[in-house]
Amino acid sequence: MKAFLMFKDRDFNLSSQLPPISDTLLQDLEINTLLNAMALKDDYLFDIAKKTILSSLNDIDAILYRQDILKDCLKNPSIVREIYQIPIISNEKKHKRWLGIFSRYPAAILNESVQIMQLFVDLLRHFRQIADEHADKFDSEGFQRFFNMLKTELDDEFFTDVEAHLVELKFRDGTLISAELGNGNEGTNYVLRKPKTKNQHWFKKIFSQKNPTYTFYIADRDEAGSRALSELKDRGIILVANAVAQSVDHIDSFFKMLQGELAFYIGCLNLYDQLNQLGEPITFPIPAAANERKLSFVGLYDISLALTMKQKIVGNDINLDQKDLIIVTGANQGGKSTFLRSIGLAQLMMQCGMYVPAESFSANLCEGLFTHYKRKEDASMKSGKLDEELVRMSILVENMTKNSMVLFNESFSATNEREGSEIARQIIRALLEAGVKVVFVTHQYDFAHSFYSKKMPNAIFLRAERQADGKRSFKIYTGKPLETSFGVDVYKKVFGIDS
Repeated sequence: MKAFLMFKDRDFNLSSQLPPISDTLLQDLEINTLLNAMALKDDYLFDIAKKTILSSLNDIDAILYRQDILKDCLKNPSIVREIYQIPIISNEKKHKRWLGIFSRYPAAILNESVQIMQLFVDLLRHFRQIADEHADKFDSEGFQRFFNMLKTELDDEFFTDVEAHLVELKFRDGTLISAELGNGNEGTNYVLRKPKTKNQHWFKKIFSQKNPTYTFYIADRDEAGSRALSELKDRGIILVANAVAQSVDHIDSFFKMLQGELAFYIGCLNLYDQLNQLGEPITFPIPAAANERKLSFVGLYDISLALTMKQKIVGNDINLDQKDLIIVTGANQGGKSTFLRSIGLAQLMMQCGMYVPAESFSANLCEGLFTHYKRKEDASMKSGKLDEELVRMSILVENMTKNSMVLFNESFSATNEREGSEIARQIIRALLEAGVKVVFVTHQYDFAHSFYSKKMPNAIFLRAERQADGKRSFKIYTGKPLETSFGVDVYKKVFGIDS
């Protein structure tokens, strides 16, 4: 049994390792705020959401496959949550009974396996009931295949056969075992036999040929005899005990996999409910091939900021198609870093199959998303800020490939503007030549203007808006770099100066 709700052709790897740059992305893009909203204090949901969001898909069909499943989840949230609860119930009840399964005695293994299997059968019946009642409400390929699998593999004949076997395996009428004599007259080739039919016609019972039987009895206080008989029984049922235990393990693995794959969608439902309460829009993005240069959106907002402030956030409408280099300048505290973070989060959300925080969004896939943000001074004083920035840049370059995307936030500003601008220029030129897409937020006029003056067709320049009275609208528009970042506005605000 396979769920296939995360991939068309394979299971979701619950134990996968995160990409090497994950910690940097978590810090720079404040992804934990998003993860906490998805998890609602559930550590399991948090872990699954983290693995999924940071393990980007690089295949458009795989992204659309998840999008369609998520659309079904948004249409039928109560049904999806009901399905998700079944593996959880299984896990809770199983742990109360999961004792004999670890025993070295076949009888204990078989007894415990039969009881757990009975629990699983009841839960599988619940799955089948949901499939019968609600399958027609789901349109995605993933859910349609999932429900068809349940109907096909969990048909009436399956339940009839399993229930009959479970009754027989309780051995209420004793255990029928055959054996042969081996070397030294020791027993060998122990085989568990199916008991004789109890509902045999009376005529056949009287006239059928009977094999000779011999009976012996063990005294009530004969512990050695009872132990020997128990060992004989264990030899006869060991193969069946192992088979039933393996069947239990197979179904248990299906439940665990289903829980892991649905956990991602449950997290998406949790997040959607919170955004809906804030009145924030979502949209299913349109992904483009990695070798294209596509990035356009309407109403794109920073989802982490919205969740933190618990209110609607100003969105931006920009078309950045056919651009390899995007440089953002403008007023201090004008929303540049927020805008940069909104792009990074939307890219990650799109490439894991989620909706994104916007009214519309389209972007090309990137084969790796990287961030390079300014950091505080090294507390150990073993290196300066510029050294630390260059070391981090070197690590990023080692992990980059063509069609990656890098988000820079005031990088290489630890030295004077002339030197910092020259370092940034050389790095950006090299990245562009290597086919890497760059979004760069900076206050360095020398750096920004040097690219602006080249009038590169694959570059665009954005600016955070400053209104005439000095107030910030937190809107980002196209505009050439200015020599000032209007830091005096911040100075006046902090010190309460009116003019």
